[in-house]
Amino acid sequence: MIPEIKKILYATDLSKNSSYAFYYAINIARKFGAKIIILHAIEPIPVHILAYAPELGERIENKDRKEAVDHIQNLLQEFCRKVETQIGAPCLALISKFLVRVGHPVEEILKGADEEDCDIIILGSHGKGFLKQTFLGSVSSAVLHRSKKPVFIIPLPSEEHMMDWDGI
Repeated sequence: MIPEIKKILYATDLSKNSSYAFYYAINIARKFGAKIIILHAIEPIPVHILAYAPELGERIENKDRKEAVDHIQNLLQEFCRKVETQIGAPCLALISKFLVRVGHPVEEILKGADEEDCDIIILGSHGKGFLKQTFLGSVSSAVLHRSKKPVFIIPLPSEEHMMDWDGI
């Protein structure tokens, strides 16, 4: 029996490559009648900043983080509208939830996929550095090796297929 794909967790770091991977999430969602949950993880504030500048850390923890989360959610929604102008509707109709979480990306992706009962995970791979970090980015590699769900890792595309979160 072939497993059904009804929920897709699309993880993004808001890079050009992750925007390219979004097209794969949309295509798979259309083909299977699935819904997409978009997840972006914000790295936690390093402990040394909280220790050496507690007032700055407190400000960031409260007000600035809330503003950042709101801004990222708006950015994700605007990006989806931008994609609709290129591929046609429905982009926003395929999205069931926007999640912006504070935590280490690998942990948040795995936790989000489990909590939302997703069938697959889609994310892009940067492939930076010497030997492209042994062919995969560290986050995509860790998700691939630790996930109990199928993981689609979309490699960096050629320049003509690049799209950016900027200029929305």
